[in-house]
Amino acid sequence: MLWDTIVKSAQANKARIAVGVGEQYMDKTIQGAEQAAEKGYASVILVGPKRMDTILPTVVSENPEAELIKLARDGKVDGVVRGSLGANTTLKCLKEIMGIKRVLRVSLLKTPSGRFFFFAPVGVDEGWTVEDKVELGELGAGLMRRFGVEPNIGVLSGGRLGDRGRSERVDRTLDDAEAVARILTEKGIKAKHAEILIEDAVNEYNYIIAPDGISGNLIFRALCLVGGGEGYGAPLVGADIVYVDTSRAGTGYENAICLASALVLH
Repeated sequence: MLWDTIVKSAQANKARIAVGVGEQYMDKTIQGAEQAAEKGYASVILVGPKRMDTILPTVVSENPEAELIKLARDGKVDGVVRGSLGANTTLKCLKEIMGIKRVLRVSLLKTPSGRFFFFAPVGVDEGWTVEDKVELGELGAGLMRRFGVEPNIGVLSGGRLGDRGRSERVDRTLDDAEAVARILTEKGIKAKHAEILIEDAVNEYNYIIAPDGISGNLIFRALCLVGGGEGYGAPLVGADIVYVDTSRAGTGYENAICLASALVLH
């Protein structure tokens, strides 16, 4: 099982993982970090704007977002989890401090029935062109293969094939999805246009690509924040840093810490 493989990798690595702690979700973040440490997933360091009530090592900074990334840059930790710090500020620090021009993330999700699948794009500014989605497909495939999983990608569009002609915008998503699936297949990655049928795609494919960043973010929120699914974190792909993004509204951070530790190469 995929998650079992990730847990074993994390426990074998027991990497040094820094986790961001925002004031709004401080208790939830600390609890998740302590649980991850207790299960042997990682050696966890917490980074926040004020003193924290925990047995774990902490770093207090007026600019915790920058401090979190600097710990990775300076080699003081093996990877970072955004935790409950703000997304915009943390991603801005990630780009500036690590010299990253583009942020691309691939999320690991679980349906209420317990089926895991990888998913992208999850950032509202990601995946808007055929080229972007192909890149996410390739990078996500590489991420999956690190865990011994051969990718089978379903590329979503804005309608069924029979809906062509009802809307120029829908037609464009159909064309884009066909192009993405074709190019990925030519690159040796199994991929198929899954139309708008996400209810079938989650059972047929282990990696799903949404039409664009807004629809991807909405799918994530509908599944994980409304529909009883779970988000296990969204690792940064295409960059030389272990960085796992998280949603502040999610259920916790234990699994994201586990995923980050499993991604560290020794």
